[in-house]
Amino acid sequence: MIQMILIVFIASFIVALLGRNRKFGFWGYFFSSLLLSPIIGLLLVIASAEKVKEHNVLTRNCSDD
Repeated sequence: MIQMILIVFIASFIVALLGRNRKFGFWGYFFSSLLLSPIIGLLLVIASAEKVKEHNVLTRNCSDD
């Protein structure tokens, strides 16, 4: 029983590492893998889009004035 729980935690951690640069991030995929299953979590990682980097307008160089 303890081995099975440990396997699920390790598999969820691996899924979370794969999804750390995706839409829901590390913790989102880790908890979804724990709640659903690591296999479902892996399918979520595969189906999700990569994280879009936000462009901050305030830090843009505006020296064209």
